[in-house]
Amino acid sequence: MTIKRLGIDTQEEYYVYVRYDCQVVRSEGFESQTRVSVRKDGKAIVATLNTIHNRMLHRGEASLSESAWAALDCQEGDTLTLSHIPPVESFGFVRGKFYGKRFTRLAFQQIIRDILAGNYSKVHLASFISACAGDSLDLEEITWLTEVMVESGMRMDWGKDGVVDKHCVGGLPGNRTTPIVVSIVAAGGLTIPKTSSRAITSPAGTADTMEVMTRVDLTVPEIRAVVEKEGGCFVWGGAIQLSPADDLLIKVERAMDLDSEGQMVASVLSKKAAAGSKQVVIDIPVGPSAKVRTHLDALKLKYYFSVVGMALGIDIEVIISDGTQPVGVGVGPALEAKDVLRVLRCDPDAPQDLKKHALQLAGPLLELGGKASKGNGIAMAEQLLNSGVAYQKFLAICNAQGGFKEPQTSQMQFEVTATHAGVVTAINCRLLSKVAKLAGAPLAKTAGLECPVKIGDKIKKGDLLYRIHVESQGELEYVQGFIKSQGDIVLIK
Repeated sequence: MTIKRLGIDTQEEYYVYVRYDCQVVRSEGFESQTRVSVRKDGKAIVATLNTIHNRMLHRGEASLSESAWAALDCQEGDTLTLSHIPPVESFGFVRGKFYGKRFTRLAFQQIIRDILAGNYSKVHLASFISACAGDSLDLEEITWLTEVMVESGMRMDWGKDGVVDKHCVGGLPGNRTTPIVVSIVAAGGLTIPKTSSRAITSPAGTADTMEVMTRVDLTVPEIRAVVEKEGGCFVWGGAIQLSPADDLLIKVERAMDLDSEGQMVASVLSKKAAAGSKQVVIDIPVGPSAKVRTHLDALKLKYYFSVVGMALGIDIEVIISDGTQPVGVGVGPALEAKDVLRVLRCDPDAPQDLKKHALQLAGPLLELGGKASKGNGIAMAEQLLNSGVAYQKFLAICNAQGGFKEPQTSQMQFEVTATHAGVVTAINCRLLSKVAKLAGAPLAKTAGLECPVKIGDKIKKGDLLYRIHVESQGELEYVQGFIKSQGDIVLIK
């Protein structure tokens, strides 16, 4: 078939478009949503076929989504060949899991191989994610999945000890400690090649927040150069081939708003192992509206991280923290970036809870990496922060990654105020995150909200509870409608 460019953006998903009545569709029995092999000049991809019922394409013509066009390096008028793909045999293991069969290491190897080859559609991926959810993976299965995910991509080796990292399991609005921790730890003389994800189920991931202030889509050679010069980096992990299967799963998990225990452990530790980290601190916030609801759940997760980490040769320290309310003030990429800068600049108005939490994570890393004696890590971290050394290291890393820029502020804001006086007794983290996402975060970088109140604060009628930031009138009306349909997000009694 002859190719014609329609310019359809489907992000990373590969699609091929043909007329519903073209000879290839009729003779091969293709239907819309069929997965097909698309070849050009020896290159091949697997794409989802969509049929068009108008004259955008003529018979014998085909088009590709922009990502597929780039993958095959196409030009107008090139010739494509479409063919059936063999049945995805590894999906039988996924079906078996639904009927109570355990995954084997070989099963995971074949599943991950097919995912990376593009043989799994979004329906297949969603099924695999669902099969792994609900505590259905045992410890051995989680370990196998993690090891296979590490093996699926490249691994970085720094040729030395003292390579550390940290991760928060998420679920807590505004808990943007990573830029602060990396700056402190790198300033303390350790190596911390921090790769972070974009948001999965939250209004911002670390990569979303850091992208507001510097470039995060570095190549592997660029990462090596930055880390060798400054001791640390702030990089979006999706830009490099570290556990690449995880990046494909994350996109579907985000759409499903699902982040199961087993895949969470495999996702986090596969990235840490691939980045060459030897000691890792894991932050697990616990609260009634956080991702991890009970202390017992946190202890189970701690056990999983520790045992799987041991199998990978990683020394894990898990910190179970307070997840009953947001950390900091801002929720959303630019607003969280502003909080980070206030802490690093030792601004008197900096959110002290964010500063304290960052120090509680940086301290153990300095101890694990041998830069501070047991029990003295937090004091060393505080000295590095208060002296301004950590802020200078932050700027140096940003400049090494392409330069630093100040986060911007949205032009459209809306305040939610208290309808009566009282004391703040609870803050629903999940609903607060939902409001920030409906406001446009994380895609709209300045969107989100500011929540300056904390549990225990005394509130007068008319006091500010949270301020919503949006970039368009439509988003403002949308989020206002959602707030009216909900109960109190900030509970005052």
